[in-house]
Amino acid sequence: MRESVHNAMNQLIQGNADNATYSSFVRIMAVLCCASLFVQSASSAMAQASQSTVPDATSSQAAVVPPSSKEPTTSTVSVPFDLFLKRSFNPLDFYRGKTVPPVNMSNSARLDSFIRDGKIYLTLRDAIDLALDDNLDMVIARYNLPIAQLDVLRGAAGAFPRGVNTGVVSGTPGGAGTSGGGLGGGAGGTSLGAGGAGAGNGGLVQSTLGGGSSVSNFDPYITAQTYVDHTTQAVNNQVLYGVPVVHDNTSLANFSYNQAFPTGGSIQAVWNNNRQTFNSPNYAYNPQFFSFAEFYVQQPLLNGFGFGPNLRYLRIARTNQKVSDIAFRAQVIATVTQICNIYWDLVAAYDTAQVNQRSVDFANETLEKSRKQFELQAIPQTDVLKAESDLATRKQDLTVASTNLEQQELYMKNAITRSLDNPVLEDMPVVPVDHIATETGAPAASTQDMIAEALKNRPDVQEQELNLKNSEISRKTERNALLPSLSVYGFISGTGYSGPLASTAAAGTTTSSNGIGGALQNAFNYSSPDYQVGFQLGIPLRNRVAKADQYRTELEYRQSQVGLEEKRKSVRIEVRSARFALEQGTSRVDAAREARDLAQKMLDIAQKEQQLGAGSNQQTLAAEHDLAVASNALVTAQTDYAKARVQMLYVTGTTLESYGISIEQAKTGNGKSTPAAPNQTTPNQAAPAPSGQQQ
Repeated sequence: MRESVHNAMNQLIQGNADNATYSSFVRIMAVLCCASLFVQSASSAMAQASQSTVPDATSSQAAVVPPSSKEPTTSTVSVPFDLFLKRSFNPLDFYRGKTVPPVNMSNSARLDSFIRDGKIYLTLRDAIDLALDDNLDMVIARYNLPIAQLDVLRGAAGAFPRGVNTGVVSGTPGGAGTSGGGLGGGAGGTSLGAGGAGAGNGGLVQSTLGGGSSVSNFDPYITAQTYVDHTTQAVNNQVLYGVPVVHDNTSLANFSYNQAFPTGGSIQAVWNNNRQTFNSPNYAYNPQFFSFAEFYVQQPLLNGFGFGPNLRYLRIARTNQKVSDIAFRAQVIATVTQICNIYWDLVAAYDTAQVNQRSVDFANETLEKSRKQFELQAIPQTDVLKAESDLATRKQDLTVASTNLEQQELYMKNAITRSLDNPVLEDMPVVPVDHIATETGAPAASTQDMIAEALKNRPDVQEQELNLKNSEISRKTERNALLPSLSVYGFISGTGYSGPLASTAAAGTTTSSNGIGGALQNAFNYSSPDYQVGFQLGIPLRNRVAKADQYRTELEYRQSQVGLEEKRKSVRIEVRSARFALEQGTSRVDAAREARDLAQKMLDIAQKEQQLGAGSNQQTLAAEHDLAVASNALVTAQTDYAKARVQMLYVTGTTLESYGISIEQAKTGNGKSTPAAPNQTTPNQAAPAPSGQQQ
């Protein structure tokens, strides 16, 4: 094979190769190229097989597979998404698709460390850390980060960004809803993407974001064409061709290279080659070699000139990536807020169930006393019947409280896990270790200071500010698109022919011939140049499309400014409303605590009177019932106050700072909370106090 290739190349360079030799050379090179591609593909596949699978970007650590899991789950570690785009020295890697591993749907192994005696003991921070790791809203939101990074990759190549998801995923049931922040629904459970199109009356409404002059792909593009052709043609002028039927054998190999640049300019290099043989003796060269080379340069001077119009997609994609990061921060805040609300609802349900259980126990004791007193004929039978009726009512209240507790436990387990397929886990009770704080108080910071903090920290305000920045990019590019198109261009090319003279070859004499080498030499030695430099001007008359788009960008920009101001006003109202709710909650807690204390005193008095023979079982039972009602009212008031404090953190944008949560921890789901002891009873604050709030 090696000698055949060597001989064929020598004959081609010397111009002594016939059509069979040339065709053989083409076939040999094609076989070698295919073999090379096969070897590289096989070696790359073996290398990939020997490496571990790229981990799931949403998984953070090893996880225990639940018994009912449908597919095995391996231990995975979160890694930067850059590994997906890591450059490879194998050129074929650019043409291979990447596969994202299946989602790890098993629960965190840390969940087992919180289980004791068949119950899950959780502090508020435990619940937050588990949710940041395993809550499916967070799992969905983590995919938005690499999606935004891929938009930057598209923009760097000159492609229009597809947009990023900016809403908050809200697929977790339970917990009070949060006001503000833009809960929405769209692709992947999120709202409409930044930079994407919206829907409106009259059909699809497309934004002018990213509009302007066309942007070429900045990635170089190579084209190649090669073929072997045989043509047989009967001629009607045998004198002209010397034969009645002309046989034309053509072998062609053409190549081109195209590249665009961020200035708007582009280059093109073309190299065409072919070889022809004829059975006609009247051709000057037979075989005939032809080579053509051209280098072309073009640069716009008005419309489409400069980095601004041509890098706008990349700049928009980078801004959208910042929007995606902020949206992820908003997702973390929303998730933490929801977990806090679910937790305090669970605490309230737990305390309410305990209050109702004590009430039922007291009613049972009272009924037993009433029955004994009735046997001694100390009280009428109607008192026993009233005690039985009261017990039935309290049992009903206990049933409602118990089922509500089970529902809140289910909400919590759903919020902190990826899967509930395990029946044991699904039925496992959840015991809240932290309790609602008894201290209440309004924020010490002024309202204006809290509003200023909210305007600085709120993710939804930051998102709209970045969207306004994208609108500013569109304003500039649409103005450039109004200009006429004026380009300067130039090219230089060369042509070369070569081959033995047909008449000399027919006479049997030997003459030197350059062959394909001579054609190449003549194409590149400037012996037959062709060059041109010029300008190309295009003026659209009336220019109504560009004019309409340009003015629309101005309108959309002003509209975005108004929307940003509206958002800021909304933030002001939300902060003030949260402060009002906190003050009202403080008042309700104080009033409910006082009512509970009075009910306790009334029960103590009723019990003493009963011991002295001045009171009845029904009076004591009624006093205890009033105490249970007052205790439940206090639990409700304290829960509302705790959730009002959580909402205050949310509207001021200080949730993550108050709980000491880092975005990097949320991205990787790497919580490190320590399990609390089952007998821990130390009360925890309902929520970290907002900046400047008194304890």
